[in-house]
Amino acid sequence: MSTTATTTRGPLPAGHPDETRLDRMGMPHMLRFGFFGLLLVMTGVGVESNILAPHMVEVLGSPEATVSAIITGHSVSVLIASYLGGSLSDLFGPRRIMAVGAAIFIVFQVLFLLALAAGSLEMAAVTYFLRGFGFPMFAFAFIVWVNVTAPPERNSTAIGWFYVMYTGGLPTLGSLVAIGAIPAFGGGGAGGIGETGAMWLAGGLVAAGFLLAHFGIRDPRGSQRLAPAGESASQVLTAGIRLTFTNRRVAMGFLIRLINTAPQFGMFIMLPVVISTTLGWGQSRWLAMTVAVYATNILVNAVFGAIGDRWGWRRTVKWFGITGSAIGLLLWWYVPHLVPAGSTWGYIVSVIAGCVFGCLLAGFVPMGAIMPALAPDHRGAAMAMYTTAAGGATFLGSAVVAIVFNIASWVGMSDFARNSLVVWVFVGLYACAFVMIRHLKVPQDEIKEKHGRLFGRREVPLADEPSPSPAR
Repeated sequence: MSTTATTTRGPLPAGHPDETRLDRMGMPHMLRFGFFGLLLVMTGVGVESNILAPHMVEVLGSPEATVSAIITGHSVSVLIASYLGGSLSDLFGPRRIMAVGAAIFIVFQVLFLLALAAGSLEMAAVTYFLRGFGFPMFAFAFIVWVNVTAPPERNSTAIGWFYVMYTGGLPTLGSLVAIGAIPAFGGGGAGGIGETGAMWLAGGLVAAGFLLAHFGIRDPRGSQRLAPAGESASQVLTAGIRLTFTNRRVAMGFLIRLINTAPQFGMFIMLPVVISTTLGWGQSRWLAMTVAVYATNILVNAVFGAIGDRWGWRRTVKWFGITGSAIGLLLWWYVPHLVPAGSTWGYIVSVIAGCVFGCLLAGFVPMGAIMPALAPDHRGAAMAMYTTAAGGATFLGSAVVAIVFNIASWVGMSDFARNSLVVWVFVGLYACAFVMIRHLKVPQDEIKEKHGRLFGRREVPLADEPSPSPAR
């Protein structure tokens, strides 16, 4: 594949005269098709995010506890693949790993849907578990590519754009596609004909996103090994794990990122039935609420990345990400129960409460800049642990729900008390993150905290900040 000078050169420093408008906005121009391909892939993944649990209960005739266990198993494979997406990218380059991830998703999506059509609980569990290796390898190989391409001055902003596309698809545009696709394919309800058609469409979106990214990005570094030449394959593959056990700050960064979006995935399991059935707003309004909540997140991901670059990465995570998300989560759970069930104005207020959570969840974006800065000599390994934690959030969120649901069934708790306990467990995890974030100091971020201003001009220009070690 031929490349131009623009596509073969290294990352441009901030302020370089050859920067494009996208570069100045914080999105590396040479990776633009990768960002939009990621959006399509995650839209495909997000189609099922708010319909899968009730759909599986319906077509398999299984109780919620069994379905939540299957989803938890899928989350385990997501966790493993999230580590592999980062570490294998160091070894083989992110382009190859993105291709492998897309292929896994498409193949096992087809097999999973055939298992649901046959009503086979066992085959559905196996194929859904294996499919979980797909999208994390694609997405988190790409974030490694972003991290080694973006200039240090705009690293947090570039990570913000990654999450604009990631959460733009999962669950926002994915839920919007589901809203339109379910009636187009025959409607929801008994038999799940509309849901089944929507999930077949999801596989096509993933394939389209992969093709756009694969043929659109012409940066040859994506096909090259990123790890140092002197390290063996086993050393590269285990570097992230070894770093986590030997670097306490990396371990805490891993845990904070793990906690970050765990409530999001937990609420996907718990809230669909509560909003659509218990509170009487229906499936379409639940999906519309999800679109609104995470559309808000889309709009501010890059904004909070830029705030982190300006005001301080750690400070942004502490006050906007951790504190803000805990408050927003409580609002999203309790406000719908305080307004009249089924009322239009109560629904609107409930959507606004959810949007507060979606907005402040973006305050965690600078963690993508903090993690590699904690281990400047092993940036690839640190990013592997970051991506592992991002995928592990799916496991943690669904595991919290599964554990609390099973305990609640043993002790006979009411549904409201059980679900409220889930929410408070997540708030407790945010409290743990609040304690840990104070230890994640890195030199370039201390300069930002000292001189950064949320409003007005900075006291020192970014050029005067110490730069981290060059990205590998």
